[in-house]
Amino acid sequence: MAKIILTGDRPTGRLHLGHFVGSLRRRVELQNSGEFDRIFIMIADAQALTDNADNPEKVRQNIIEVALDYLSVGLDPAKSTLFIQSQVPELCELAFYYMNLVTVQRLQRNPTVKAEIQMRGFAEGAVEGDTTQRQGIPVGFFTYPISQASDITAFRATTVPVGEDQEPMIEQTREIVHKFNAVYGETLTMPEILLPDNAACLRLPGTDGKAKMSKSLGNCIYLSDTADEVKKKVMGMYTDPDHLRVEDPGKVEGNTVFTYLDAFSRPEHFAKYLPEYASLDELKAHYRRGGLGDVKVKRLLIAILNETLDPIRERRHYYEARIGGVYDILRRGSETARAAAAETLADVRRAMKIDYFEDEALIAEQARQYAASER
Repeated sequence: MAKIILTGDRPTGRLHLGHFVGSLRRRVELQNSGEFDRIFIMIADAQALTDNADNPEKVRQNIIEVALDYLSVGLDPAKSTLFIQSQVPELCELAFYYMNLVTVQRLQRNPTVKAEIQMRGFAEGAVEGDTTQRQGIPVGFFTYPISQASDITAFRATTVPVGEDQEPMIEQTREIVHKFNAVYGETLTMPEILLPDNAACLRLPGTDGKAKMSKSLGNCIYLSDTADEVKKKVMGMYTDPDHLRVEDPGKVEGNTVFTYLDAFSRPEHFAKYLPEYASLDELKAHYRRGGLGDVKVKRLLIAILNETLDPIRERRHYYEARIGGVYDILRRGSETARAAAAETLADVRRAMKIDYFEDEALIAEQARQYAASER
């Protein structure tokens, strides 16, 4: 069986460090590993519209932002197929068929869906005129786990690299695959989830210490941020609220600066930027016993983050001067993706016995039946 990756992001804004450590960095590694036969990376604009239907321009303008971030981190259109979800209409048809295999109760139990509904302010019982709640849950948003299953299965993905918050979504896809194959015969490929191998990368917190980095919370460091913007955001980053003086012992656990160092620092960074420490473990030990100030630790993080982001910024500037070429990449990728999805859809139609015009045996048999009845 071919090894195939499908992954992607919603175009609701620029991508940030949470995306980078949670998926983007790993995607580039997997792309360059040579272990996979095909890699599909999707800009999920149709999914973004499920909670932005009243603001399509937001989604439209962010297509290019996500594409620029993809290319700037090192995703290579010669190795990976970059495409736009809405330009592959076969995905909608697949999702429509899968809806018959999932109950409303099962969707309601999906913890990711419940968390997203709360985070985005949807409420079934919102009082009229209450501007703090969005009125009702759009059906498209409620059923997006089914749409995601369509995306994954359309390309026969064997591997889906995502963050831990997406585990319930992949599990629901696996349930749909199992149900479809049980009812219609072995047709769809069962995907496996691939989580980040660095625990700190499973869910990078926001700069304010909140559990998740989120555009809506304003606690992000973006891949396109300048060096000065990174410096400003890190200097304002949440640390240990009880570490008031340099000599005070400090907590590393729950300290956002150290969580970021866990995700980004490498041994060689200490020789380069902080040679008095041999490793991150030594730095943590000093912080815990006291005598190490937050500013010194933050300056180390600033240096490491800007070293990481410098080549990304350079590639982004290159592609920003070639926007027409970026759209050409997306157009070609969408055509390639559509051809792959069409093959899967044909198999699904055949398995469900709705490939009427291609089923020559059906037509011939019915022709014989009606010819015999005439006699």
